[in-house]
Amino acid sequence: MSALSHSLYVDSYREPATHEPAWLSRLRRQALTRFEASGFPSPRDEEWRYTHVAPIERKLFTAATGPADIATANSLIEGCRIADAWSLVFVDGMFAPELSERNGLPAGVMLENLASLLQTLALSEAEGNAGWLEAGLELETESDRHGFLDFNTAFFTDGAVLRVDEGVMLEKPIQLFFVSTRDEGRATLRNLIRIGRHAEARIVETHVGAAATGYLGAVVNQIEIGDNGGLNHYKLQLDGGRAYHFGGSYAHLARDGRFGHHSLSLGGLLVRNEVHARLARAARTEMNGLFLSENRQHVDNHVRVDHDEPHGSSRVTYRGILKDRSRGVFQGRIVVHPDAQKTDAEMNNRNLLLSDDAEIDTKPQLEIHADDVKCGHGVTIGQLDPDSVFYLESRGIDAATAREMLTFAFAAEIVERIAVSPALSGVEAGVERPDPFHELLRGMLLARFPNAK
Repeated sequence: MSALSHSLYVDSYREPATHEPAWLSRLRRQALTRFEASGFPSPRDEEWRYTHVAPIERKLFTAATGPADIATANSLIEGCRIADAWSLVFVDGMFAPELSERNGLPAGVMLENLASLLQTLALSEAEGNAGWLEAGLELETESDRHGFLDFNTAFFTDGAVLRVDEGVMLEKPIQLFFVSTRDEGRATLRNLIRIGRHAEARIVETHVGAAATGYLGAVVNQIEIGDNGGLNHYKLQLDGGRAYHFGGSYAHLARDGRFGHHSLSLGGLLVRNEVHARLARAARTEMNGLFLSENRQHVDNHVRVDHDEPHGSSRVTYRGILKDRSRGVFQGRIVVHPDAQKTDAEMNNRNLLLSDDAEIDTKPQLEIHADDVKCGHGVTIGQLDPDSVFYLESRGIDAATAREMLTFAFAAEIVERIAVSPALSGVEAGVERPDPFHELLRGMLLARFPNAK
């Protein structure tokens, strides 16, 4: 990394055109100072050892200044919408109210775009009442801090704010769209999600972009889940083939909190997905991820779970399917802190290589500082089983279709893991609730493997 490269972004920094609260200006300048000193992450950083972001450093991706291309954005999201869902849509980093749907939100739910909310607070001189917003925008731990996060804090233009008050259970999902239409454009957004005590919600975060454009998306989710609250968070990453994508989700779970995170990565040229969760007493998380890469795509999935208190549980299951000259990375770490006795944690990563030139680097880690725990991890890297292919061929299926069917089956196991919302089991014990993401995800896999039907 050269100082010159990230200084392009530092030199381009301008104060937001709209008035912001004083505390936010302070946070931005502090983040900019750190970013100026450290720049973007590099392979010298252990957590970024396998991922080079030099292509981002060498080019100044710029924020939109003109009107959004609503027609193009609408066409891009058309096939990704979930029926009967509330939604917020952001186009090239700017809120698009004409594409969003918030009618019928129940009492006790706030769903707003962050820029409007901050401007209202500043103009009303009500900054003293926005402590939860200020706290939400702060990065609380050093493990959740690196150059991309400081970059996001300094440059974010907008984002979604969801607050679900105590006891409110949202029956419909909320879909957040992040759409990119501009070549060499930048969309930098910060989402704040706060789920109250005994409250529940489902969010579907969807990233789409024009196939022929090269752009940078940097979206950060900061999530707080109260006592016995539940959130299922789905991420659908469908960026264009020339896109650069950084996405981070950082969740704090209070006692008995539940957090499900489920991701599907299909697009992008260079992709980094992060999800971190900190668990209080008896909190639990389930994280499922699947990526399919081809050509020269690079997809890096980084997972961290911190068990801070006793009786927590975590399940991390990620799979990758790689072909051509693509490269994948899985880095997972579960940390069991000294007070987290009776922790039950498991991490598994399986990868399927469909070509001799595809590569995967995988690094699952358990860091255990307590003695009364149940923890394990496993990893596999392999190719399709020749005996299974031969078996299908002996049943009259041609070799290409047989390989496609087996590859689809490998991917579909992850889809079935999220067919029923695991994090939202607190409503009625033993009652399964169908997940709106399931059919959408399964349909997208079938589009990739049409002969597997």
